[in-house]
Amino acid sequence: MIKEISKKTDEFIFEYLNSNSPTGFEAPGQKIWVEKIKPYVDEWHLDDYGTAYGIINPGKEFKVVIEAHADEIAWYVNHIDEKGFISVIRNGGSDHMIAPSKRVDIHTSKGKIKGVFGWPAIHVRRGKDANLAPKVENIFIDVGAENKDEVLKMGIQIGNVVTFDDQLMKLNNKFYTGRALDNRMGGVCIAEVARLIKENNVELPYSLYIVNAVQEEVGLRGAEMIASRIKPNVAIVTDVTHDTATPMMKTKELGVIKCGKGPSLTVAPAVHNKLLNLIIDSAEKNDIPFQRSASSRYTGTDTDAFAYSNAGVPSALISLPLRYMHTTVETAHQEDIIGVVNLIYETLKNIENNHNFKYF
Repeated sequence: MIKEISKKTDEFIFEYLNSNSPTGFEAPGQKIWVEKIKPYVDEWHLDDYGTAYGIINPGKEFKVVIEAHADEIAWYVNHIDEKGFISVIRNGGSDHMIAPSKRVDIHTSKGKIKGVFGWPAIHVRRGKDANLAPKVENIFIDVGAENKDEVLKMGIQIGNVVTFDDQLMKLNNKFYTGRALDNRMGGVCIAEVARLIKENNVELPYSLYIVNAVQEEVGLRGAEMIASRIKPNVAIVTDVTHDTATPMMKTKELGVIKCGKGPSLTVAPAVHNKLLNLIIDSAEKNDIPFQRSASSRYTGTDTDAFAYSNAGVPSALISLPLRYMHTTVETAHQEDIIGVVNLIYETLKNIENNHNFKYF
C-alpha cells in the first residue's frame, strides 16, 4: 500500500490533469496515461475509439478489469454570428452556469485559439434583465474578432471542441483542485495500482486489465465497447461522487459523503453484493477508511456498462469524493486518492482464479 503521494506521482497528476481530453477527443491525455503505465504492464492496447488499456499477466482465461474514464466535459462550436460571436452546445454535462467570464481554448486544425465566455456587465442588467441567468441559449464566446469572416480565417469551424483554460492547483496542501478530476484522477489511481503490483512483485492468478475508457460523459459508451472487446469476468470501476459536506447540498437526498474520510462504496442493482463484500473485507482487514452510499436504479458510472455486458459481469464501484463536480474547481482530498489506490490494490490480491461470485 502507499502512505503518501510521491513527488513523481504528483508530477504525473499535474501533467495528466492539465492536458485537454474532451469527450471524443481523448487522445492527448491517453498518450500521457499510456506512457505512465508502460513500465508496469506486460502489454498495452488501444481500441478504435481511443480507450487505452494495459494488461498484467496476459493470456489467462480469467480476466479482471480495473477501470476509470479518461474524458472530460467540454463544448462544441455550434454557431458563429455575423459579428463574430460564437454560440455553443454541450459536449457531455457541461455547466452553463459557470461559463460567463471563463477563459477557453478552441481546438482547431491550426492549434488552440484563445477566447472568453462574455457576459453583460452588472451595470446594464436592469429591469427585466436584473435576474438574467446564464443558459446554453444565451452564453457566447468572444475571440476578439471583428466579424464572422475573421473568425473563419482564424481556423474556427462549426464542430470545434472548446475546453476551459484552467490549470490544476493545490488547496492547503491537502486537496487537488482543477478541471477534469472527473475522472482523470481515477486514471491516476489505477495507474498507481499497476505500479504497486509491479514494484511489489505481486503474482496474480488471472489477467488484470487496467482500462482507461473514453466517452463516459455521453452515456458510458467507451465502457460498453471495451467490455465487449475484453469480455471480463470481474470489473472494479472507480469514478467520483459528490462530497455533500459543502454548503447547499441536500444530504437526505444525496447521502452523507465527506472529502478526507475515505473512498465511497456504493450499493446499487448493478453492484454485485459478493464483490462489494470482498472489497469491504479488504478495507476492514487493512484499516482503509471508507464511506457508504446507495443508488436506487443505476450508478450513472461505467459500472453499469460493465455489469450488464456479456450476459452479466460481477462489478463494483469505488468512488472518490469530489467537491464541485463538473466545474473548473473540482476538488479531491489527497487521503481519499490514497485510499482508492490502496483499496483497489488490496482487493485485487483477494480475488482468486475462477472466483465464484454466484449467490448460491
